[in-house]
Amino acid sequence: MKLAHLGGLTAQQFLTEYWQKKPLLIRQAFPGFGDWLTPDELAGLACEEEAQSRLVLQNRGGWRLEHGPFAEERFAGLPKKNWSLLVQGVNHFLREGEELLQCFDFIPTARLDDLMVSFAPDGGGVGPHFDSYDVFLLQGQGQRLWRISQQQDMELVEGAPLRILKNFHTEQEWLLEQGDMLYLPPRCAHWGIAVGDCMTWSVGFRAPSAQELGAQFLAHLQEHIRLEGMYADPDLDLQAHPAEISGRMIDKVERLLQSIRWNKSDVSGFLGEYLTEPKPHIVFAPPRRMAAPRFLQRLADKGIRLDLKSLMLTHGCKVFINGEALEVEKQVVPMLRQLADRRVLPPLPPAYLQMPQLTDLLCQWYHAGYLQFSS
Repeated sequence: MKLAHLGGLTAQQFLTEYWQKKPLLIRQAFPGFGDWLTPDELAGLACEEEAQSRLVLQNRGGWRLEHGPFAEERFAGLPKKNWSLLVQGVNHFLREGEELLQCFDFIPTARLDDLMVSFAPDGGGVGPHFDSYDVFLLQGQGQRLWRISQQQDMELVEGAPLRILKNFHTEQEWLLEQGDMLYLPPRCAHWGIAVGDCMTWSVGFRAPSAQELGAQFLAHLQEHIRLEGMYADPDLDLQAHPAEISGRMIDKVERLLQSIRWNKSDVSGFLGEYLTEPKPHIVFAPPRRMAAPRFLQRLADKGIRLDLKSLMLTHGCKVFINGEALEVEKQVVPMLRQLADRRVLPPLPPAYLQMPQLTDLLCQWYHAGYLQFSS
């Protein structure tokens, strides 16, 4: 099926020809887009403790970076030009943001990071830079000039608070109007400059480094593996130097550590927990306790959906939600997979209300603040 927001390409065509390969400009991907959030409302989010926000200012060729949350008075003293406010995780606060991310479900949810929104007056931006991840840049109100380059020179400005490219060379440039969208693959250098007041919505995807994955997997193994036996040396010999670690000791410990093993099940369990682990600033607000009969009635009347901040993935009969993992019965997998895929379940029919493992799980997650009843 051809997708209008991919310029008439099918999802498979986009993945084959552009994903992680080359940029794509899509005119009027989302016509009239951008009325969900005003600049003042974005500034209000930047004052919230639960939001990750940054303020980037450019002055006399230099850059300054400030981290939120900000006091309201900070915005009153800003200059008329050459600054940018960025707020991460807007999909945690805005239902329409969550719905926008659903338009990109041809990319696995496991790769999705979040929705960032930026506001900048004339000349504002974050300078020429590159990202290690894929991003869709959707223009809301106003205009932004994008300059891009697939250059190999990635030298950065020394001492800058941001990863600013020292030698940026424009190869292409486009002026994006409201509703236009630009896809950029990883390490494609780019520089967005506001033309008048403008807001840009960025759909970003996770690309953890091998070092990060390795470190996190080893931490995961530490919590899950159990090694049998203990160090022993009945064949101990006298050493000329008591403080020397002997080759024999090293050999024995090496053999003990060689019993560390993992398989695909261990990796899938790690990925599920790691990819759904909420960021440190995320807090869930549990609702008032609800008796089981009333909970079931509301499931039947309203259905239920993931909280905007919840992350949920599945693999076979394993279900992962906000860093927690569990194995479920095969008959409840389709409903839980639907909840993970669509982030919502419609009102449950009687057959599903009579599945205790399903309803007990949903009730448990609801009382943890992970779920909300659909309105």
